[in-house]
Formats: sequence, structure tokens, C-alpha cells
Amino acid sequence: MTLDPALFRQAMSRFASGVTVVTTIVDAKPYGLTVSAFASLSLDPALAIIAIDKRSPMHDLLLQAQAFAINILSNEQESLSRHFAGPQKHDWSEIAAAAGNRSIPLLDGALANMECGLFQAVDGGDHTIFIGQVEHVTLRDGLPLLYYRGAYHDLVQR
Repeated sequence: MTLDPALFRQAMSRFASGVTVVTTIVDAKPYGLTVSAFASLSLDPALAIIAIDKRSPMHDLLLQAQAFAINILSNEQESLSRHFAGPQKHDWSEIAAAAGNRSIPLLDGALANMECGLFQAVDGGDHTIFIGQVEHVTLRDGLPLLYYRGAYHDLVQR
């Protein structure tokens, strides 16, 4: 029995997730993409995973660059998430970022910037699971930007 993809998408939308922007650099040009399919994988070695649609231009860019940064967005960065999810994602003219150790852009104001070397790329159906070996981390205090059922939300502390 084949599961209806729309039903699966609806089920997955019931899982609240943080929001990241994955950045890389190829031929001295920066690229970014909003990604919610992100998780930690291992503490030793420090590994994190992102899943990228094989049809996305970012897919081939990550394979070419062999390195990327995962920028965990704060609740003040919804506009950045929207920017890197839309057609204007390659316009960096108004994006505040600093070059990391591998010259990959690290977004200013992110709760965490994790610079990764590509450890492994694994087939995952219509996506590729990119496993990054985390080489450097910067942290900032704040609250996360959350995504739930197709909309952005703030964390409510109890």
C-alpha cells in the first residue's frame, strides 16, 4: 500500500521544528536555503544532518562545496527564513553575515552558527541526507524561531 504524500506531509506538519538557513559558498558566491529538516546525529564525532530536495539547486552546490554552515534562527529572524525560502534567496545585498573559517557566510543574529565539512551524503528518496562534521560553533542567547503546521511561531515558556 502506498501512502498518500499529502497525508504524510500533513502528519509531519504536526511536528514543531526549529528553523535553519543552510549556507555555503561556491566560486566565491554565497548561497543559502531555509531548511527545517535538521537534527543532531552524533556527539563524538560532532555530526549534524540536513535533508535537501534533490531538485533544489542547493543540492548540487553542497556536493560541489563539500562544506556548509547551519544557522539556527532566532525568533527575530522570520524575515531571513522567508528570504531564503523564496525566489530571492540568491540576493545577498541586504543580508548581514560574516565569513566563517571556510569563508562560508554565517548569518548575524543566529542563535547558533555551525560550520561543517561534508562527512557523508546519503540517498533518502527524493532528498539527500547531508551529514556534516561540525568543525566550529558560535552561540548567541535568544529564543528560537519555530515552524508548525505551515506557520511561524514563538516559543512560549512555562
